[in-house]
Amino acid sequence: MIASVGTASQDAVNGLEPFVDLSFSVQGKTLPADHGYGLYAALVHFIPEIRLHPEIGVLTIPGFADKQGKILLTEQSCLRIRVPISKIPLVYRLAGKRISIGKHEIQIGIPKVYTLRPSERLRARIVTIKGKDYTQPEAFLEAAKRQITKLGISGEVSIPVDREGFPSRKTIKIQRFTVVGFTTEVSGLNDEDSIKLQQSGIGGKRHMGCGFFLPIKGV
Repeated sequence: MIASVGTASQDAVNGLEPFVDLSFSVQGKTLPADHGYGLYAALVHFIPEIRLHPEIGVLTIPGFADKQGKILLTEQSCLRIRVPISKIPLVYRLAGKRISIGKHEIQIGIPKVYTLRPSERLRARIVTIKGKDYTQPEAFLEAAKRQITKLGISGEVSIPVDREGFPSRKTIKIQRFTVVGFTTEVSGLNDEDSIKLQQSGIGGKRHMGCGFFLPIKGV
């Protein structure tokens, strides 16, 4: 049985089917710090149909960085997958599975279901936009703004700075290739646009943790 958490009901936004987040508990020791592609490949092994649904978002599993290319998993580590409600049975098939990401094994538990909740400010850890020009922050930001506008969303798009004061640049490795992206924040959102952005995301590689927007903690 799926445990459900959250009280806010979510109606369809601009014709989009309502989405929810499935949060699967995870048991294991370590994972590669950059495991977006490896996780996607492991999920496709059990659910090949995921490839046919680009609207499904898969967030990478959080943990503590060991500064040696791995993360240490904790009791709070979870696998979070954002899906249209009609796709819950498809993704639920992961419950109870043991999957391998490279040399690392994790046990996936039973998911809890969370409704999406609006927030005036959202952040994606990494957004990637296809094209060589978009590996530079200025061009990337303009492209991100165009995608937000195309979705009919009104909000202020920005790239937060890292500890050194530079635009927060992130990368994701896909087989032999390295894809460059940036942490992206959108603020000044009304409730409807906030839900729409969480459902639609921007950029590519949604199956690998990119373009997955979450409310900023404390807001």
